[in-house]
Amino acid sequence: MAMNDELRELYQQVILDHSRKPRNFGELAPPCAHVHGDNPSCGDEVDLYVRFGEGGEINEIKFNGQGCAISQASASMMTQKVKGKGKPEAAAMIEDFRRVVMGDEEPVEVDRLGDLQLLEGVRKFPQRVKCAMLAWRALEQAMEEGE
Repeated sequence: MAMNDELRELYQQVILDHSRKPRNFGELAPPCAHVHGDNPSCGDEVDLYVRFGEGGEINEIKFNGQGCAISQASASMMTQKVKGKGKPEAAAMIEDFRRVVMGDEEPVEVDRLGDLQLLEGVRKFPQRVKCAMLAWRALEQAMEEGE
């Protein structure tokens, strides 16, 4: 699925907007799951804070850290998309997102990812896949740890 020029331009705008003005940026006070993730090859870092509800749904989620536009935009967009979701749906989103950025030919639930599909362009730059996946891996770890 090749990106046309209009989509590429939209991709640039959305990524830049989220990296310059990240949504859900900050910290949550305990009790919450807190996971630190980093990408030693490029220096990107993320701290993810997740408060789960009694049914395991993601009630609140925030992140902070530093890194390239891709890692920051991916974290910002992810927090918007998974807030209010249960663990099974969030896990499915993680898998779909992984497929999109890795260039996996397995079909993904496009509606589930929304704007996150715009990050598919990183698949052409393998070193950037780690940047895009950083916050998602932290979320996966937070969900495994529970509260």
